[in-house]
Amino acid sequence: MIPFLMILWVQMHKEDTLLYPDAYVNISPKKPLALIANKLLKRAFDIIVSLAVIGLVFPILFPIIIIAILLDSKGPIFYFQNRSGVNRSVFKIIKFRTLSVTESDKSFTQVSKNDSRITYVGRVLRKYNLDEFPQFFNVLLGNMSLIGPRPHPLKLDDTSNQFVSHYYERLEVKPGITGWAQVNGYRGATNPERMRSRVEHDIWYIENWSFLLDIKVLFFTVINPIFGEEHAY
Repeated sequence: MIPFLMILWVQMHKEDTLLYPDAYVNISPKKPLALIANKLLKRAFDIIVSLAVIGLVFPILFPIIIIAILLDSKGPIFYFQNRSGVNRSVFKIIKFRTLSVTESDKSFTQVSKNDSRITYVGRVLRKYNLDEFPQFFNVLLGNMSLIGPRPHPLKLDDTSNQFVSHYYERLEVKPGITGWAQVNGYRGATNPERMRSRVEHDIWYIENWSFLLDIKVLFFTVINPIFGEEHAY
């Protein structure tokens, strides 16, 4: 806990500080998460929050969701799919199944509004982001962070890279359960224009990261569904 508080104290200052044996050197990096101290702070926060959610929320929420999924439609409880991680590494994301059918990575089709594949329970889960809850295990495994650019299916990455400049810059950090783009309305199905805006928000987050920004994103991730989100489906 003490190392975590020390890192937090350093990060809260306007300029990041690297400690050398004989002197302090102040720097203001364009990409704050390139600094080891910031990476450690973010990782510590990821682990603490994930363990708290898994230990306190999962025992109550998981059984309810699992029973609802089983009663609502046939199929597996969880959905696994290959997604792009940091530096274009590939990992399997974990989600509660919200569709009546599951697709392979090669046959991926984005979910759209009024999509007939979405189950009744799935629509509720997606509206309140509850389908993403199993990804706290991805965070503990180190595949993801709490906050970061959302990981896209591999096929969507390949397609988006063709019309969005600097697209793969969004993969310079770990993907997140939620992100700056999502709390600003860029979630769900995307057309080329919305994808460009989503990537712009992702890159802005990477270049302007701070611990307080992560707290802000978490806050709005919880608050936004309560007031309704236009693109939550």
